Amino acid sequence: MYDLIVIGGGAAGFFCAINYAEKNNHSKILILEASNKVLSKVRISGGGRCNVTNACSEPKELVKNYPRGEKELLGPFTRFNTTDTVTWFEDHGVPLKTEEDGRIFPKSNQSESIIHCLLQLCSQYNIEIQVSTRVSSFHKEEDGNWRVNVFSKEYFSTSIFVASGGDTRIWDCLEELGHSLISPVPSLFTFNILDKQLKELSGISVPDATVDIIGTTLSEKGPLLITHWGMSGPVILRLSAWGAQKLFDADYKFGIQISWVDTTPDEINSFLKNHGNFNSKKSVYNQPSFNMPQRLWKYLCAKSGIAEDRYYQQLNATELKSLSNSIVSDIYKVEGKSTFKEEFVTAGGIDLKNVNFKTFESRVCPGLYFAGEVLNIDGITGGFNFQAAWTGGWIASQSIVASRES
Repeated sequence: MYDLIVIGGGAAGFFCAINYAEKNNHSKILILEASNKVLSKVRISGGGRCNVTNACSEPKELVKNYPRGEKELLGPFTRFNTTDTVTWFEDHGVPLKTEEDGRIFPKSNQSESIIHCLLQLCSQYNIEIQVSTRVSSFHKEEDGNWRVNVFSKEYFSTSIFVASGGDTRIWDCLEELGHSLISPVPSLFTFNILDKQLKELSGISVPDATVDIIGTTLSEKGPLLITHWGMSGPVILRLSAWGAQKLFDADYKFGIQISWVDTTPDEINSFLKNHGNFNSKKSVYNQPSFNMPQRLWKYLCAKSGIAEDRYYQQLNATELKSLSNSIVSDIYKVEGKSTFKEEFVTAGGIDLKNVNFKTFESRVCPGLYFAGEVLNIDGITGGFNFQAAWTGGWIASQSIVASRES
C-alpha cells in the first residue's frame, strides 16, 4: 500500500511527490511514467536551459498570462507564486537568474540542474520511480483506497495525483470516473506563411510589432521573428495561445495584419511626407526609416511598388500611401502552423468546474488530485506553464497531507 501514487513523471508530478515527502518523511510514494524518460519537458524547455518560471509575481498580474485558467488560478497564486518557486529551488540548491524579459532560468543555463535537483530529492526521500509503465485504469475500492492497474500488475494507494498531461488513456479513465473533458487543441505554435520573398528574410526580428488576426478581436504586441516557414516570436506565440480554439476551428487558415513599428498611421504619413532630413542622393531603399532592418525595409518598399531608384522627394501620394500601409497594416495569409521548437503545449483537459482549486482535488472523486496540463489550463510562453505546474503540485501535496491528518 502506497501513501501516494503519482501518475505522470513531469514537473507537476515530481513537485507534488517531493513536497508531500518533505511533510511525511517516511511515506511510501510511487511515480508512474508511461514513457521511457521522466521530466522530458523540463529537459527541453527554454532551448535546454529550462524556463523555470517568470518574474511576474503579483497574482492579479500573473493570472493575465493564462488564456485558460485565469480566474481559477488567482487563489492558488496567493498561496504559491513565482517568488515561492524561486525560493523553493534556491533553498534546494539551484541558484536562479532573471533575464531582461522576466524569464527565470538556472544560473547554470542547464535544465539538468533542475532535473538533478528533483531526482536527487526523490532518492533522498526514497520515492519510487517506474518508467515505461502505462496505467491502464484506476478506480476507488469499497474501503476508500485506490487501485491502479498497470497491465498485469496492480498497486494500491490512499491518494492519487494525476499529472499525465495529454495522455488520452488517462483521459478515458477520468471520463469513466465522471469527469468532463475539454477536447485538446494545440497552443503555443508558430504561423506558416507561403511567401517566398518573406522567407528570404528568415532570422530578421522587430521589437514592437502589433499583430491582429483579421475578423477577430485577437491582437498582441511584442517581438516578432521572421522564420523560413513564416512567423514566430513572443507576439505570435501569445496569439496562438489566446486564439487556440478559434484558430483550430479555422483549420489554421486565416489572415493577419501586422504593424511593423510602434507608431500610429498618422505619424507614419507625416514622417514620410516630411522627408527633408534624408539624403536626396540616396534611394528610399537605402535609407530605412523607423530603425527597421534594411532587408525588411527593402522588402516592404518592393511590396509597395516603389522603384529601387526612387528618392523620398520623388514619392507621389499613391506611393506614400502604399508604403505607409505596408508599414502599419501589412496583410498576410496564414496557411498552417508549426510546433514552437519542441515545446508542445495544448489547451484542453479536465473541465475546471470538476476541480476544487483550494485543494486541486476532484469534485467528482474525493482523494483524486490533479495539476499540470491534464487540466484545461495553459499559459503563454515565458515560464507560465511550469508555474501552474509548480503551484498545483505544491497545493495538492499540502492538501493530501491535510486530508491524512484530519
